[in-house]
Amino acid sequence: MAGNSFGQLFRITTFGESHGVAIGVIVDGCPAGLPIDIEYIQAELDKRKPGQSKITTQRKEADTVQILSGTFEGKTTGTPIAMLIPNEDQRSKDYSHNTDVFRPSHADYTYFTKYGIRDHRGGGRSSARETAARVAAGAIAKLLLKTQGIEVLAHVSSVGKIDAPNISITNAQEFETIREANIVRCADPATAEEMIARIDEIRKQGDTIGGKVSCTITNCPVGLGEPVFDKLHADLGKAMLSINAVHGFEYGSGFTGSEMLGSEHNDIFAKESDGSVKTLTNFSGGIQGGISNGMPIEFKVAFKPVATIMTNQNTIDAEGNNAQIQGKGRHDPCVVPRAVPIVEAMAALVVADHWLRNKGSKL
Repeated sequence: MAGNSFGQLFRITTFGESHGVAIGVIVDGCPAGLPIDIEYIQAELDKRKPGQSKITTQRKEADTVQILSGTFEGKTTGTPIAMLIPNEDQRSKDYSHNTDVFRPSHADYTYFTKYGIRDHRGGGRSSARETAARVAAGAIAKLLLKTQGIEVLAHVSSVGKIDAPNISITNAQEFETIREANIVRCADPATAEEMIARIDEIRKQGDTIGGKVSCTITNCPVGLGEPVFDKLHADLGKAMLSINAVHGFEYGSGFTGSEMLGSEHNDIFAKESDGSVKTLTNFSGGIQGGISNGMPIEFKVAFKPVATIMTNQNTIDAEGNNAQIQGKGRHDPCVVPRAVPIVEAMAALVVADHWLRNKGSKL
C-alpha cells in the first residue's frame, strides 16, 4: 500500500494495524546530535492514548514506546530512528459482527473495493490507532524545533456548537498547564466545563459529536515554505487532512476572509524597535505566498463526529444485500480531546521538514 510516508528531508514512515502485534514508525533525516528525551516522547503519547477519561474510549493501551535504533548515549546519530508501540488491549471479538458488513461512514467499503480484502478488526490500517506512531515521530520533530525556540501549541476550540473564545498565547508552559487541567483539553476553563457536559450527554445517548482543534506555531522564522506546490499552508493542510475524521482545514482568516474587503483583510507591515518586522493584524495566519512571515502561524482543523454510534443503522453487506449494524466495542464519543497531540505532531513534522529544506534556500 502506497502513501505510508510523509515529508521530504524529515521523513516518516508508519506501519502496523489497530489489532496487530504493534504499530510503529521510522523517522529518517533527523540531524545527528539532537538530545532525545524519552520521557517527553512518552508524555506526548500519553495525551493521545485511549482510556484517559469518561469522554474517551475505554480501550486500555499503555502506548509504551520503545526506541529500537537511531540513538546513542541519549542523542540522535543521524541514522533512521525506529520506534515501536505494542498493542496490548485488542478485543477483536468486538468486531466479529461486522466481518462482512460495511459500517456507515467508515473506510470498510472503500478499502474492500480498492484492495479486495480488509481487516475488519477495528479498521486495521484505517484505524486512528495508527496516529500514535505519528505522535511519537512528531515528538522528535517538536524536540528539534524547540532547539530553535519554535513551539507548536493546540487546544480544543469547539465541540459541536460550543465555541471557546480566541486564546492569545503569551507563555507556552502556562498555556499547556491550563489546557491539560481539564479532560477536554480546552484552554478556556469555563468553556471546557460546557464541552465536557455536552460530550457526556451525547455519550449517554449512544451518539457522537464533532469539534475543532485550533493550533498556533510561535517563533517560526521567516522563510519556511517551498513555492509553488509545497507552500507551507498547503503542506499543513495535507498533514491535517491526513488525520482520521478530519473534514476541514483553514488558516488565518480562513473562510471568514472571503466575506471581507481587501482594505479590511490586508496585514499592514510595521518595523519594531528591535528592528524586526511584524504585521498589525494576522489575517494571513503567519503565511504569505506560501512562506512563513514571522508572525504566529494559526490554523483550525475540523473533525467530524465519530462514525461508530451505539444505535442500529441500515447498511449493506459484502454481497450488496441490505443489512443492519449496531456499534459495539469501545469508541470515543468525541475525538477532539485525543486529537490535540495528533494535530501538534503533524504540524511539527511539517515545520521541521521545511526548516531543514530552508537551509539550502540561499548562500
